[in-house]
Amino acid sequence: MKNNIFPCLWFDRTGNEAAQFYTDIFGGKITVDTPVVINFELFGQRMMILNAGPQFEKNASVSFMVLCETPEEVEKYWKPLADGGIVLMELGEYPWSKKYGWVRDKYGVTWQVYLGEKMGEQKIVPTLMYIHGNNGKAMEAMELYTKIFPGSKIGGVLKYGDGVGNETHEVQENVQHAHFEIDGYSFFCMDNSYDHQFDFNEGISIVVMTDDQEETDHLWNSLIAGGGRASMCGWLKDKFGMSWQIVPKKLIELMNDSDPYKSQKVMQAMSGMQKIVITDLEEAYLS
Repeated sequence: MKNNIFPCLWFDRTGNEAAQFYTDIFGGKITVDTPVVINFELFGQRMMILNAGPQFEKNASVSFMVLCETPEEVEKYWKPLADGGIVLMELGEYPWSKKYGWVRDKYGVTWQVYLGEKMGEQKIVPTLMYIHGNNGKAMEAMELYTKIFPGSKIGGVLKYGDGVGNETHEVQENVQHAHFEIDGYSFFCMDNSYDHQFDFNEGISIVVMTDDQEETDHLWNSLIAGGGRASMCGWLKDKFGMSWQIVPKKLIELMNDSDPYKSQKVMQAMSGMQKIVITDLEEAYLS
């Protein structure tokens, strides 16, 4: 698995213990452990935590579907995730799965534990919920993302009118559940008409590691087009309000330099940027 695309979770001082919690449950490992940045792997998939303060709270607009192969595996993950958390849908049998539950764990991360088919190598699949002004736009979002990213495709699409666990209050042409890939990384998505008290925010973002400035420019400009908004340090919001971090691999290389003075100069240069410009980072490194 390339791990060039992965989710980033925003925490307020509890990120280190949360990373340990997740790696204990799923059998993963912590690969970077600092006071601010924690990287960990679950089933070979990279995930990132920022211990960045109280500004943003994670919510169920982005949840993580765990694809399990046996009922026992569902139970194994469900019990610790639900302990101290909030159950959103009780663990049980549903039209779409013989064993399924939806839970917000004690750290505010939302999980859907699902008995069903695995998506190739990827066992944990970020699931995007299109609500409020975005309701009905799941298909548009999939079409946009798969157009922007290479190696992308839209997979199965189930609409509310297709008769599987049909919700009478939902628009029949809206997406009940769909799968798409960007650069080989799987996502699920859905429309939802319920008036939830949350929406996409910076609490959960998607990081994309780029190879060069051309790729950085393409992704930045394409994602921000049509109503998106630039933020700082490589962060942006697309037209649907979803947060992305477009990060050149060169930035990580320069920031990991053994000379702390040089890495600090790179950090200072990056902190003043919106879109990250590699030549400006290199100039700061050499100055």
